Amino acid sequence: MSDKEVILTQEGLKKLEDELEHHKSVKRREVAERIKVAIGYGDISENSEYEDAKNEQAFIEGRVITLEKLLRNARIINNDDINTDFVSVGVTVTVEDVEFGDTVEYLIVGTAESDPLNNKISNESPVGKAILGKQRGAIVDVNVPQGVVQYKIIDIRKV
Repeated sequence: MSDKEVILTQEGLKKLEDELEHHKSVKRREVAERIKVAIGYGDISENSEYEDAKNEQAFIEGRVITLEKLLRNARIINNDDINTDFVSVGVTVTVEDVEFGDTVEYLIVGTAESDPLNNKISNESPVGKAILGKQRGAIVDVNVPQGVVQYKIIDIRKV
């Protein structure tokens, strides 16, 4: 992973900090206990419990390193500094599909926080890129696998 700047909202920062603390204080202890129990079963060369625990330990340590790097490179978006005159990271945007009239709300976040199933889209996603910097009333073209979709920006507001 590069040392690329990671844009986070206050909520995203807290979520990553909580996850890091959970891995360091809870998960590490749990997996150490699993390893200890598995070693108690005897020969570790053919011990699946030991192998599973060691694999989980490696995953946890990798995730801790990733989270620490994300937090080290974080730029926090302060809600007071958000301008709702245009689309930026940290705003909620209501867009309307020009062809079908469907509306949807997106919270624009950095890539580390994106969660499309909960309408949190990255500023680097196709929709995010297309609407970033645009104002209310603007119609934007979004390249999607099926072609081009046009969205009209209906509203921009703080979370």
